[in-house]
Amino acid sequence: MEDKEKPRLSRLTAIITQLQSKRIVTASFLAERHKVSVRTIYRDIRTLEKSGIPIVTEEGIGYSLMEGYHLPPVLFTEDEANALITVEKLVIRNRDKSFSENVSSAIEKIKATLRSSQQGNAELLADRIYFGGNQNEESTSNNLMQIQSAIIHFQVLQMEYHSSQKKRSTRVIEPFAIYSINGNFLLIAFCRLREDFRVFRIDYIKSLVPQNETFTPHNMTMQKYFEEYVQKQNHP
Repeated sequence: MEDKEKPRLSRLTAIITQLQSKRIVTASFLAERHKVSVRTIYRDIRTLEKSGIPIVTEEGIGYSLMEGYHLPPVLFTEDEANALITVEKLVIRNRDKSFSENVSSAIEKIKATLRSSQQGNAELLADRIYFGGNQNEESTSNNLMQIQSAIIHFQVLQMEYHSSQKKRSTRVIEPFAIYSINGNFLLIAFCRLREDFRVFRIDYIKSLVPQNETFTPHNMTMQKYFEEYVQKQNHP
């Protein structure tokens, strides 16, 4: 195989992986990701289709794989396998139990696809990576995964919240987004009590009760939120 063909083969493999990992992938995203022209991506998509990959084209939107079609897992490079081990070690330090348990379980399944030689190297590396800090610190919350589910399903939640001033309150919220700062996970949600968006530390949430109710998605983006609300320094 000529050298000029190697980058294309690598790119085609990567495109297949990206089609499996996203619901919709645009040609412009792929072109930018692989530093090629959009026309080159069009040719790549045609090549994949001719090879039997059932790619669905949504005009003006992007590409996806046919529903129910799955390809065998793509082998990881050594650097990718090493990155997984590092991520796992970082996750173990997280103080939200639901998050750390689910990510560790997911990474374990991914590691099962590694070649035997990579698995041996992964085990060696896992014993040689250490991140400082109190590794025995107890979990301070168990709510992150439930909040993530509520965000994607637009589910209303009722929560008992203890503020940093130890004030207790019961809130009915419409969860919007999660971000992290200084090692703490923060929940952005529309608070029906305050009739506005507020920020809540997830480890200050003492209980969460899903309500049998969904809400209409807000006309809000993360960029718009930070531009409009962070400057106001809103707090619950």
